[in-house]
Amino acid sequence: MKKLVETDRWNIVENEFRPRRQRDMESIFALGNGHMGQRANFEETYSGNSLQGNYLAGVYYPDKTRVGWWKNGYPEYFAKVINAPAWIGVRIRIGGEELDLARGKVEEFTRILHMHEGYLERKYRLTLPDGKKISARVIRFLSITEPEAGAIKYTVTPENFDGKMDIGLDIDGDVRNEDANYREKFWEPVHPEINIPEAFLVMKTKKLGFYICTGIHGEVLIGGKPCPASPHPVLKEKYVSLHYRCEVKRNQPVTVVKYGCQPTSLNHTPEEILEAAGKVLKRCVSKGFDRMLSEQAEAWQRKWETSDIVIEGDDEAQQGIRFNIFQLNQTYTGDDERLNIGPKGFTGEKYGGSTYWDTEAFCFPFYLSTSDQKVARNLLLYRYKHLQKAIENAVKLGFCGGAALYPMVTMNGEECHNEWEITFEEIHRNGAIAYAIYHYIRYTGDNQYLADFGLEVLIAISRFWAQRVNFSEPHQKYVILGVTGPNEYENNVNNNWYTNTIAVWCLSYTLSAIDFVRKEHAGRYRQVVEKTGFREKEETARWKEIIENMYFPYDEEKGVFIQQDGYLDKEQMTAANLDPAIRPLNQHWSWDRILRSCFIKQADVLQGLFFLEDQYDTEIIRRNFDFYEPRTVHESSLSPCVHSVLAARIGYEQKAYELYLRTARLDLDDYNKEVAEGLHITSMAGTWMAIVLGFGGMRTREGRIFFHPMIPDKWEKYSFYVRFRESLLQVTVSRKDVIIANKSQVGVKISVYSQEEWLSADETKVFPVK
Repeated sequence: MKKLVETDRWNIVENEFRPRRQRDMESIFALGNGHMGQRANFEETYSGNSLQGNYLAGVYYPDKTRVGWWKNGYPEYFAKVINAPAWIGVRIRIGGEELDLARGKVEEFTRILHMHEGYLERKYRLTLPDGKKISARVIRFLSITEPEAGAIKYTVTPENFDGKMDIGLDIDGDVRNEDANYREKFWEPVHPEINIPEAFLVMKTKKLGFYICTGIHGEVLIGGKPCPASPHPVLKEKYVSLHYRCEVKRNQPVTVVKYGCQPTSLNHTPEEILEAAGKVLKRCVSKGFDRMLSEQAEAWQRKWETSDIVIEGDDEAQQGIRFNIFQLNQTYTGDDERLNIGPKGFTGEKYGGSTYWDTEAFCFPFYLSTSDQKVARNLLLYRYKHLQKAIENAVKLGFCGGAALYPMVTMNGEECHNEWEITFEEIHRNGAIAYAIYHYIRYTGDNQYLADFGLEVLIAISRFWAQRVNFSEPHQKYVILGVTGPNEYENNVNNNWYTNTIAVWCLSYTLSAIDFVRKEHAGRYRQVVEKTGFREKEETARWKEIIENMYFPYDEEKGVFIQQDGYLDKEQMTAANLDPAIRPLNQHWSWDRILRSCFIKQADVLQGLFFLEDQYDTEIIRRNFDFYEPRTVHESSLSPCVHSVLAARIGYEQKAYELYLRTARLDLDDYNKEVAEGLHITSMAGTWMAIVLGFGGMRTREGRIFFHPMIPDKWEKYSFYVRFRESLLQVTVSRKDVIIANKSQVGVKISVYSQEEWLSADETKVFPVK
């Protein structure tokens, strides 16, 4: 199979123009800065197959639910991060001929995503239908230091002609979402304005009334000097443009510099949004393109200093992990507790751009270990501030008494997923919310968070579990019926082992949290009791009874936890028995056939062993891994990473590496044949986990950080950074030794292969590999 991109340690490189792969490349070369993001659409006109995409964090539309059979409890809408007005347009006509790579002959083509510096570059040579030849170089970035802004430098050089060149720098607000349920457009025009050399378009969303102001500032240089002709303004209802007409000469470059900005009403009032856009543009223009690009490189350098992973001896693995870290860092910055991480980030429309349980289960560890502590804290606060909505979600499904069911999919805390087997049944998501609180406090030591915010969430989640179970007379145990576990190739099952296990864990952790807050923060505890109407004696007695009497399916002969009741009644096969031509199964088999099969989409029992590994010994983990992994088809992007970590934990080095490479290059190699729809942003954090938690063996317990590293055969050396409490550690693993360097001014206790040491500020220690 021909690779989509060239192998390069720091860059993503495409050296061939492939129109049939254009949508794939638009995903892979996407840009973002936490505030906004763009697919790698061409700036000039492109009449070929393309998915236009420009997205703004937190700006969404409640698209009315479209289902064939309405069921009580369904959400009324599906929240979608919507395609926003496009500001990147640089429309070029040469002698009346539109510059369009789909219509001319592309002689040369290169596209490079410079991950170290954070910008996209494209170079090409084109012969137009009338025989005119041009060469072009385009640089574009979304600013980290000016998060509401981006900039483009587009240089076109005529190679064999003199003549007229028309250049239009536009804002196009007449955009739509390809996945709109009813084909409607989500934007209404408010106010267009042109003050040469600037243009603005204020628009608002239908229904929710988010305002944005898209602003541009244009400059055109011919041979390094300003174009003598002033631009002609073009104003339409949803469109503004600055139109330049230039006389150009052979081999004389024409350079367009275009600054764009998109402030939103999340941060500005509708009345001041136009003025805010003007101020952003003024700052950008005063700095100039080169300085902004330099600041961009410096900002990215700071990000890489605490999040980079270096792999020596395996360039494909190196490229994969850096690509994933780059996308994670440009999707979410943690500056705004109102924002979260969509499964596709800013790279496509699928999944609506909304928040799933992926954040807590997969993304949270990355941001916790590579960013300032406030970043992970803001992810938790996002859920805390949605607690009342989670309680309302539970009420809609018939629960009461302050029970909370966090949404499977959300933008504002309200459930907006409209598939019954997910909305009603995939309730294990509550466990991920609780686990993230536990993980954060264990990692940071920020017990104050538990008192201030966490306990309220835990009580509400535990109330849900207490109502969701029922007592089974035949089993003489509590059971949980009618659920979907993490393996979404099973629906409406009884006693999913993971769901039952995480429910009991939540109840147990809530009991310990209550005890801690009552003793250490008595005043705050009384406030929580009053606010939530918590009846401690009565409610905790019920929780303890459930903990002590929960049913867990288990097979004595095989020594494994059973995924759910009846799983072993299925015809037992392994994924190795499947014809590769019918993979992925969800694109070839009927849903009926999938549900009747034993094949597993992603970690289910193994997800529980991953989260709660401290409760199980190595042999239990190994037996369950040996049984379930061969039956797993890894057709969720979230699957390989969990299996890779567990494989490393039980010493399956080759399997750990195989699964790591799959998760690291999932999108770069388009394993699931769907990268055109957008990147798998949340699963990218799993790649980081596969190295740091898997090969690095990093764990945290009782205020200490532990490492038990291994190194894949193909690698000569690897290194990674982790922040722990107030320290920054660099861990380097070779075949000979493990080097831990404290890059901070705060000492920390570490354990390497069970050897405990104190690592002082700026100190480095070396340990032999075991």
